Amino acid sequence: MVEGYRVGPDYIAAHRVFVAVEEAAGGAGPGEQERVWGFYSLMVEPAELDLMFVADQAQGYGIGRRLVAHMRDEARRVGLDRVRVVAHPPAEGFYRSVGARPVGTVRANPPAVMWDRPELVFLVEPGEER
Repeated sequence: MVEGYRVGPDYIAAHRVFVAVEEAAGGAGPGEQERVWGFYSLMVEPAELDLMFVADQAQGYGIGRRLVAHMRDEARRVGLDRVRVVAHPPAEGFYRSVGARPVGTVRANPPAVMWDRPELVFLVEPGEER
């Protein structure tokens, strides 16, 4: 679903984007690259988890849970009390397992999005920082 999707400089400049990486052995020196295992983007106005992705080969290692924990800490840091998520349907179970609560359904909007998507919310409790 995200094959070939690019998050470019304009998007990064306009949003809070955070990346989970594996550094190259011995650090990222000349010719060595970090491997991106996941990322998320937190929009502040309106408060929404706009994008979240964990590479297929990295799923099941807790990276998504760590990204969500980081997102909640970041949301708290900027004064948000909740963060909306419009999820890809197969990801709903993951979001619910890390504390998101279902609040509705966002209907399909062809041709951009061909399927209904679950709408969830993360409540951000003050003083919960990890």
